[in-house]
Amino acid sequence: MLRRVIAPLVIAPLAGLLLLLLALPGLAAGFANLERMTDQGFLISAEARLLDGGGELLGAIEPQRQLSPASVSKIYLAAAALERWGPQHRFTSELKSSAEIDADGVLQGDLIFEGGGDPALVSEELWKLVQLLRQRGVRGINGQLVVSQWRFGPVACVTRDRCDTVERSANTYSALLSSAGVNYGSWCMNVHPGASVGDAARVVSCDTVEPVIGINNQVTTVATGNATELNAERVTDAGGDTMILRGQIAANAHPREVYRASSNPAGQTAQTLLALLAQAGIEVAGDAAGVPYVTSTVEPNGSARRLAAVDGKPLQELVLRTMNYSNNFMADVLNLGLVPTPQTSLEEAAQALEAYAAAIPGHGPVTLHSGSGLTTTNRTSAAGVNALLEHAYHRPSLFPHLLASMQTPTNGPSRFIRRGSERFQNNVMLKTGTLNQPFAVRSVGGYFRTDSGRWGVFTALVNGTSSTPWLNWTQVLEPLAEDLDAMIRDH
Repeated sequence: MLRRVIAPLVIAPLAGLLLLLLALPGLAAGFANLERMTDQGFLISAEARLLDGGGELLGAIEPQRQLSPASVSKIYLAAAALERWGPQHRFTSELKSSAEIDADGVLQGDLIFEGGGDPALVSEELWKLVQLLRQRGVRGINGQLVVSQWRFGPVACVTRDRCDTVERSANTYSALLSSAGVNYGSWCMNVHPGASVGDAARVVSCDTVEPVIGINNQVTTVATGNATELNAERVTDAGGDTMILRGQIAANAHPREVYRASSNPAGQTAQTLLALLAQAGIEVAGDAAGVPYVTSTVEPNGSARRLAAVDGKPLQELVLRTMNYSNNFMADVLNLGLVPTPQTSLEEAAQALEAYAAAIPGHGPVTLHSGSGLTTTNRTSAAGVNALLEHAYHRPSLFPHLLASMQTPTNGPSRFIRRGSERFQNNVMLKTGTLNQPFAVRSVGGYFRTDSGRWGVFTALVNGTSSTPWLNWTQVLEPLAEDLDAMIRDH
């Protein structure tokens, strides 16, 4: 009888102690490999749990700790955009005018391009607009080409990368933002070998054949068998944008495309559209002698009627491209579009994301200064990201599209995630985030399927400090893959 009384008294405290230990940071067994990084001084917030059967916790390391998510921030943007507009929403770009077309096909006034905030508008769609204009009988324009970015733009920069882009750029990830941008806010040049060894390379525009910006071509053609090595920088002065190209291209090399962010995305659209109009035989004359004009005035010429329009790709495809290629331009343009008032700032746009996250049950604190994650001050927790992922999972109209925007390591476009076991590579769908300054960030969040077919969510945010060593993806992905492999196998 005594044994029957004592046993429950002993077992109950032990069970409670066990639950307490599992709840303590870093003590859930699931992240045993990843947790070793804390010994090197890295800050980690990690959590993995199932989405059925009570949401069993499989592993946790400081799940409530606020850390930088870098581009994992794009999960917030993707989910909020899908919920706001729906997966089939398309953004419309228009050519408008309040002027009449005379008997000779001349538009007697300004032609207005109105940007609709399409983050994936490309020159092919501008060409389609031009052809639609020709179908309306327009053969000339007795006025200016006006590019209207009244929805938003130019958007003030809030990161050093984007602020530097105003004067020069050696990348595309820091492209500036506008509701009337084209080609992801970047110039593209196509570099061909010259006619003979020793000749300068031949450089053409990917979009208009003849470049509409300055070209400083320092690329030399070298003999077959040599390596092709290209370096490019876009610089800006009073004369506009110039692409400086350096290096060498082998005589038998295929043409190489080089992309660099422009200094003015709406101005880039104006220059590109003006060149395409000329190619179609539509002369733009008038007071400004064909010089394009960019305006941010709210709905200029409100009486203007539509002459031509193109609808962009459906939102589900935009979200996939934004997530798969971690495109900062697309993410922040979509984020700005979430704000209904014109001429919004990136800070106001981020507040819309914070409000979206605040309404998610169990999310907890979050600080978002951009939907792209290019801002280094974004902060969230592994538990918060997982709450967002769980929220989307329980939305049948939202979940398939968010899931489809993530990468499976075995066949995603990012080769650096193709590591770990076959189980990990085939059963995990994820989004990554990377920052190197002012401190290193390697973050991952997404879904997994267990061997028994159960769904789960996981997030691992790893941040360095001023005293931690260099952080690369191998250090994070290899232990994380081992930990997730065990969770997937055992459940």
